[in-house]
Amino acid sequence: MSVWLVDRAAAALGARTSRRGFLARSSLVATALAVAPAEYVLRPGTAYGAICGCVGQSCTCGSACCDGYTEFCCTLHHGSNTCPPGTFAGGWWKADGSAYCAGPRYYVDCHAECSCTDGCGGGYHFCSNQCDGLDCGCALGDCNHRRAGCVTFRYGQCHTDISCAGRIACRVVTCTPAYLLDNACGSNSFTDDFTANHNAPCLEAPPVNVREYGFAAHPAGGFWMSGLDGGVFSFDGAPYHGSMGGQRLDQPVVAMAGTPSGNGYWLAALDGGIFSYGDAGFHGSLGGVDLFAPVVAIKATATGAGYWLAASDGGVFTFGDAGFHGSVGGTRLAAPVVDLAPTPSGDGYWMVASDGGVFTFGDAGFHGSMGGQALTAAVTRIVATPTGQGYYLLGQDGAVYTFGDAVYYGSYGSLQPDPALPANGIDAFYGMILTIAGSQVTGYTLYAVSGTQPPPPVRRYPFGTTTQPAPGPIPPLPTTTTTVPPPTTTSSTTTSTTA
Repeated sequence: MSVWLVDRAAAALGARTSRRGFLARSSLVATALAVAPAEYVLRPGTAYGAICGCVGQSCTCGSACCDGYTEFCCTLHHGSNTCPPGTFAGGWWKADGSAYCAGPRYYVDCHAECSCTDGCGGGYHFCSNQCDGLDCGCALGDCNHRRAGCVTFRYGQCHTDISCAGRIACRVVTCTPAYLLDNACGSNSFTDDFTANHNAPCLEAPPVNVREYGFAAHPAGGFWMSGLDGGVFSFDGAPYHGSMGGQRLDQPVVAMAGTPSGNGYWLAALDGGIFSYGDAGFHGSLGGVDLFAPVVAIKATATGAGYWLAASDGGVFTFGDAGFHGSVGGTRLAAPVVDLAPTPSGDGYWMVASDGGVFTFGDAGFHGSMGGQALTAAVTRIVATPTGQGYYLLGQDGAVYTFGDAVYYGSYGSLQPDPALPANGIDAFYGMILTIAGSQVTGYTLYAVSGTQPPPPVRRYPFGTTTQPAPGPIPPLPTTTTTVPPPTTTSSTTTSTTA
């Protein structure tokens, strides 16, 4: 297609619609011409909307799959309205007049990370389809869902340091401006009011941040990670006691906790189902209970005779000898809760939200938070100091925030970028283990995953004085991938004090 035709089409687009802003029109029309040139020329109007491309599926042009837009991330990623693993926020636009927000509604395109740079260069910023790991098609193979992994287009206000991107995997929708959610997004705006009332049931559910793996430290060193399918992977000598890998789950496993002895662990699913292994005792679960918001964290008591579950809305559920000290369940939160940490006494706990907001209960003291402050990526963990007089927050990109008597020794951002981490670790970090001498923290180690396929290719980054080797890959124990014994107990609906 000639430059003249693109210019003419862009002029027609400018006269007929404001879709996605004037500055993006030429790029959009060029994409439309490349994908469906004849149809676009016959139906000048809007580049995205004019394309009836059903990507080889037997869908009609009136179906969601064929309207040219990309599916919501929450539809594809267990209700999580976040960029899924293996993707990053590449740009955003807004829509005015939405029935779902008091002001503008904001849409963030989640682009695939590239495993190679084939195709990029010479002014072109998209890797080849073979490098982005996406399959273009109707989301979940259903004509009633919009397409996923098909659109090669980028607004580019987010993570401008990533110059080579893949196709758009899915989109995140929020009433909060994208540049307030992700510090790596700029405030320059494009507009597409036609998307104002695109919706899905998962967008109206309580928000939840689902990630690819759960993480739990072994008390004598080492750690475990659990996959969404309930598979368990052991590292640095942590013993393997079994998993749900290969067995049918009602909901994905999102969190795990080790027993104080290190000879067992619990897995927690989104619906609050609990699976216990080794010397981990089963003390009840929320499986079969109609929850307002999904479970996102599990933490054991010091005796190992109980555990707390935290839900994304800030609800807390207690089992065994875990005491209930309050919750923020039923309170409107700025961001979903992602983790819980008990105090050393067990008479209180902290909860942290993905925006870094911290909530305290019982004897847990408030020492500050990142709530309302600019973050480079969402917060994923809260780790208490041994005195209970402080805590660390870990960002999904390896950022470390310290409060109270927590000592800062560095973060991933203070290191030379590791070429093994896609997109420089934007969504790679899952765990943090403190090194303690007496009651003092002398250092800590951060753990990141450098890919999205199990077993997780974990890499460590030690800071301060630790016993960990230098940064590098960590092989899992071989038994984790060859043995899948059944759990010693199964999910149940028995509960104790809840809120």
